[in-house]
Amino acid sequence: VQLQASGGGLVQPGGSLRLSCAASGRIFSMNSMGWNRQAPGNQRELVASITSGGSTKYADSVKGRFTISRDNTKNTVYLQMNSLKPEDTAVYYCNAGIVPWGTPAWYDYWGQGTQVTVSS
Repeated sequence: VQLQASGGGLVQPGGSLRLSCAASGRIFSMNSMGWNRQAPGNQRELVASITSGGSTKYADSVKGRFTISRDNTKNTVYLQMNSLKPEDTAVYYCNAGIVPWGTPAWYDYWGQGTQVTVSS
């Protein structure tokens, strides 16, 4: 099982980006999926998460600006980021709770990270 994140880049303050993270491999089921970020010198923090049923949670710093969604038919989670600020600059990592085929439990898988830079 692998998670592949994409969509990062350089954007001006006030701009938008959309991150995608696709899970592939022998997946039996997927539980919660999420996006986390880590800026230089800071600990990794949860940005947003979404359950298999579609319930969402957001960090206070991104509420009203970021939207997490998922497409269960594509095993993909998205993060729409609007009104970006310089303090949103970080490496963004996706993660997902996945039950692989042939195993009785779920495991937490992580993507490789994608850089988001907000600067003029």
